[in-house]
Amino acid sequence: MFARPEVAVLPVAGLSTRNLPATKAMHKGFLCLNNLPIIQYAVDACAEAGVKEIIFIYSDDTSRAMYENYFSPKEDLEERLLRQDKLELWEALKKTVPAGVKFSFARQSEPKGNGHAVVCAKEIIGKRDFIVMWVDDVYVCRGKGILSQLSEVYERSGGIVENIIMFPKEELSRYGVLTGAVKEGNIVSASGVIEKPKMEQIESPYASMGPYVLPNLILDILPEVQKGSNGEINLTDAINFAAQRGTPLKGVLTATERYDCGTNEELAKSNIRLSIRNNKVLYEEAVKTIKELDGEI
Repeated sequence: MFARPEVAVLPVAGLSTRNLPATKAMHKGFLCLNNLPIIQYAVDACAEAGVKEIIFIYSDDTSRAMYENYFSPKEDLEERLLRQDKLELWEALKKTVPAGVKFSFARQSEPKGNGHAVVCAKEIIGKRDFIVMWVDDVYVCRGKGILSQLSEVYERSGGIVENIIMFPKEELSRYGVLTGAVKEGNIVSASGVIEKPKMEQIESPYASMGPYVLPNLILDILPEVQKGSNGEINLTDAINFAAQRGTPLKGVLTATERYDCGTNEELAKSNIRLSIRNNKVLYEEAVKTIKELDGEI
């Protein structure tokens, strides 16, 4: 048995250009999905899985201040809401800061890629195994959270455990793709992963999406990684090196719903999907609007 990691890395550096103009003045983590900042989904997933420390990788002091401010208690505001008997708002405010979770910060001074961002947290991580989660991919689960699902597999097998999704072959070149894949139930054992492969390199339908549960040795491998085809240092390349050197690599087809928030268009789609799933009134309004647009009423 392996102990599940209690530290998670959330890279929030970068210019977030795909979400302009909103991200001109704030980080994309504070864009809202169904009335919650998308960063809240990642932090809540960490807390649900037993994470005790979350490390934000930031690029400038302005964005760091946003995260520090948001994830700090607001006692004056809480007291005001209680005095005004606004209990629903008070409860929502309290839930933004999970109990027992420490927030730490590491700076990425240059945009060298997500692998480089993870290395920036090395001093804080120390010798611990850890989790990495991309904040603009939101996973909503009706049962156990996505990190709990991954951590349970990690507790049994150790090594590298990651969330994977199946895509048609023509879409896989956008992602990292598992190689040497063997499926058993919802778990896929693999010999490696290729970042943004050419069509002829695609061996399986399994895309490496994250989040990831990673052994500490990844931090020693990342400095060896050269820039990939996208001109950046990619975490998936370090995962591939580790797997080729004998570290077990398992992908998990998790029981989740994925909401892509990486571009304004995808965020808008995700807002529609999640909002009408969770709110009957909004669902009815969506149906009414569609009928109006179709000229039925």
